[in-house]
Amino acid sequence: MSYLELSFELGELDPEAAGSACVEAGALCVTFSDASDEPVLEPRPGEMRLWRQTRLQALYDARRADAALIVTLAAALGIEPARLAARAVTDRVWEREWLRDFHAMRFGGRLWICPRHESVADPEAVVVRLDPGLAFGTGTHPSTAMCLEWLDGAVLTASTVVDYGCGAGVLAIAALKLGARRAYAFDVDPQALLATRENAIENAVADRLQVCERAADIPRGCDLLLANILAGVLISLRQEFAALLPRGARALLAGILPDQEAEVASAFLKWFDMSPYARRDGWVALAATRS
Repeated sequence: MSYLELSFELGELDPEAAGSACVEAGALCVTFSDASDEPVLEPRPGEMRLWRQTRLQALYDARRADAALIVTLAAALGIEPARLAARAVTDRVWEREWLRDFHAMRFGGRLWICPRHESVADPEAVVVRLDPGLAFGTGTHPSTAMCLEWLDGAVLTASTVVDYGCGAGVLAIAALKLGARRAYAFDVDPQALLATRENAIENAVADRLQVCERAADIPRGCDLLLANILAGVLISLRQEFAALLPRGARALLAGILPDQEAEVASAFLKWFDMSPYARRDGWVALAATRS
């Protein structure tokens, strides 16, 4: 099958209304993309967060698309037809196209995140099998990379680990592969919990990883907590993290921008001894020890 893609700068248009207009005109799918290379951080539950310059792309079956479609869609959107850009798109196995750009990555001395279509030759490697999917967190983001490198350098033997805001579950699975006894993974996104379960099965650690649908399901007294979220969310959870961890337990906090570092560190000082761990590509990770 071939397709016709119609795209336009969203500008002043309401994103939900514009998307609905495209679907009503017969779009098979609608995609919002960044038109100006501006990062968008993880949204809160139910939040639709877009870029200041957003491009909408709508895909139509080329057999049912004709010149009248552009006029009809422009009228429904309330814009000039000239604002719509059209291009033909040939059919491909899109899942494999996405995976072509995702390769095995090493974090620290021995930890690797490896897609299913590749292998790691090093016999000493600790390998987490993971393909990119709907949930956030495969190691490509700097904050995730810092967490994985920290895990690679940590002594995890027989420890219990909390992956708070687990995304695809990569941190919990990596901790188990590196020697942790048990891990607890929690996220507010149901897709993240589904991805974590599937990835745990793929990596043969499902019997040691408990997926928690509620934060209240995480047991107190764990040895290590990893939270790769956002600064504001981290601050709001400081007392909850303090209640989960006993004296001497460690935490790694990531997803922090440089100008938020002091605020996050200060918020945790009542319960934790804080120190910088690493900075990378405009992101900061903080190490904490429960005091």
